[in-house]
Amino acid sequence: MSAPGESMEGLTLEQIANRLGGELVGSGQVVVRRLRPLASATRADITFLNREKLRPLLAQTDAAAVILPESLRGSLPKSGNAIFTADPYLYYARLSQWFWALAQPAFEPGCHVTAQIDPAARVSPQARVDAFAVVEAGAEIAEGAHIGAGCFVGRDAVIGPGTVLHPRSSVAWGCRLGARCVLQSGAVVGSDGFGYARDASGAGVKIAQVGIAVLEDDVEVGANSTIDRGALDNTEIGTGVKIDNLVQIAHNVRIGAHTALAGCVGVSGSAEIGAYCFIGGGVGIAGHLSIVDGVVIGGMSLVSRSVRQPGMYTGAFPLDTHANWERNAATVRQLHQLRDRVRHLEQHIESLKSEPST
Repeated sequence: MSAPGESMEGLTLEQIANRLGGELVGSGQVVVRRLRPLASATRADITFLNREKLRPLLAQTDAAAVILPESLRGSLPKSGNAIFTADPYLYYARLSQWFWALAQPAFEPGCHVTAQIDPAARVSPQARVDAFAVVEAGAEIAEGAHIGAGCFVGRDAVIGPGTVLHPRSSVAWGCRLGARCVLQSGAVVGSDGFGYARDASGAGVKIAQVGIAVLEDDVEVGANSTIDRGALDNTEIGTGVKIDNLVQIAHNVRIGAHTALAGCVGVSGSAEIGAYCFIGGGVGIAGHLSIVDGVVIGGMSLVSRSVRQPGMYTGAFPLDTHANWERNAATVRQLHQLRDRVRHLEQHIESLKSEPST
């Protein structure tokens, strides 16, 4: 039994270079069976080097081959085998997918006897539905889709080709997932948005959430993350968006293609995030604002206004000793007073400059 990400039969370096590209130096017939870090790789492994600070490990690693940046041409590991490429980390990512696919059991379509599938649901004969999953009336499960054990697919929901719902994830009524999406365990797509009006007594009156959530192709949603359905319009997640674990996406949010959100991000209702953005862990994004394409938000920042220019933004208060933090926090509370004093001094200096010299 092979370990996760390990291929019993392995791959030759020639096979890897032919499929993924790069310049192969050394023996193309060397067989590698898994990816490992530089420091712990063995003669059955291939590894990669993408940071200059790890360069001393190149001469020490026991790896059968190393994926190296083109800037290190002329440098080789002890094995004498290397693949040179413009981006070793990207190369590693693609190779990891290949090893992972080789280690997986063959996909076997069909529906488990304990799965509860409504007769009015449309499940492709080339899809798979595992034990104790529930598929309601009108739902569509496309070919190659895999509905894991204990999953829930609500009425009229659509699960696209090759999409995978890991055990105990849920897609609520009417929501749509495109091709090759992935929901990790505990993820929920289409939960009710948080919308309430207040009556005369101040009590909350629920607003029915009648929109849906739409995930385009190649979206990945981490464990226990939630994407709320829209209140009136839809919540829309663009192609290739990657969402980490424990992320909250509120109703009517729109996220552009290939944006990534790290763990514990919270996005409030009706916010719009552009394409190719990266939102660091623990970031809070207020509602009804917009962030343009190509923005990076540093971890633990609070975004309380729209971001209209691409670039990197950070709004977190740096960690410090408690005593220093108290002093700095006290100073921050007085910034407006200090600003007024500086303005007064500037005006006084200008007035002195304008006085005739004696």
